Amino acid sequence: MAVTGVTACNTAESESAAKVTGLRLMVPNTPGGGYDITARTAAKAMEEAGLARNVEVFNLPGAGGTVGLGRLVSEKGNGKLIMQMGLGVVGSVYTNKSPSTLQETTPIARLIEEPDIIVVSKNSKYTSIKQLIEAWKADPGKVPVGGGSSPGGPDHLAPMLVAKAIGLEPKAVNYVPFDGGGELLASVLGDKVAFGVSGVGEYADQVKAGELRVLAVTGPKRVSGIDAPTLKESGVDVEFTNWRGVVAPPGISDQDRDALVALYKSLHESKAWKDALSKNGWQDAFITGPEFATFLKSENDRVGLVLKDLGLTA
Repeated sequence: MAVTGVTACNTAESESAAKVTGLRLMVPNTPGGGYDITARTAAKAMEEAGLARNVEVFNLPGAGGTVGLGRLVSEKGNGKLIMQMGLGVVGSVYTNKSPSTLQETTPIARLIEEPDIIVVSKNSKYTSIKQLIEAWKADPGKVPVGGGSSPGGPDHLAPMLVAKAIGLEPKAVNYVPFDGGGELLASVLGDKVAFGVSGVGEYADQVKAGELRVLAVTGPKRVSGIDAPTLKESGVDVEFTNWRGVVAPPGISDQDRDALVALYKSLHESKAWKDALSKNGWQDAFITGPEFATFLKSENDRVGLVLKDLGLTA
């Protein structure tokens, strides 16, 4: 997605964004995961660009992000609180039967999308995605897959869609959930799971250091700097990308909502954020306000149908 230059309108938005102080950014899972990395990267870029002051990032993990969602929804009218979220929370609302929904929140912005990667440790016996799939099909129960999201989240949906594509019953898959990619990492490195599924940006450092081996990427094209084919190249008819965004509590004032949208528009234009996109292998997927609200509704409907099709919800 092309990034446009700063206009007179953008300058006005930057001035509005510069007035944002004391903002609290909730991460609804544990440190080290995709939401956590995205939130802390955004907060640092905001501070560096002079767009906001005293941004506090804090973690409130639990139930695939729905504990944090419940907290956000309960903070009606609080224009100083926002939550990092994404596709994982959409799915978790279904699988955890959350009483709070994303439709109750105030949409601010969708920021990025990225493919997942299928990874094993450097010591794993699996050296190609085809080899892994053969072993998985032969005995799915003995090939546990770990993901940094609860059932219904992206790191769960991706291997389930792969399983379906290769002829495995989703219910036969031995999926081991972790609350974020940070928690998953130790199990992949220690071969406690046969393979892991997580976002590109979460494990970029470990891949670069040679601690992890990437067998495939789930997106439509290969990822620069990662020596691994797409699933489709490998004969698996699956394309899958994750996305992340930001929502605020219900009932915030128009002024607070506009200030938050302006803040993220200015962040999107900053050099620090553009550098972060490149470093983490993130794809720019920026939309705000009503457009993001429409997207959230469509994702909610889509994920519900996918989970039903996989036999994971009624």
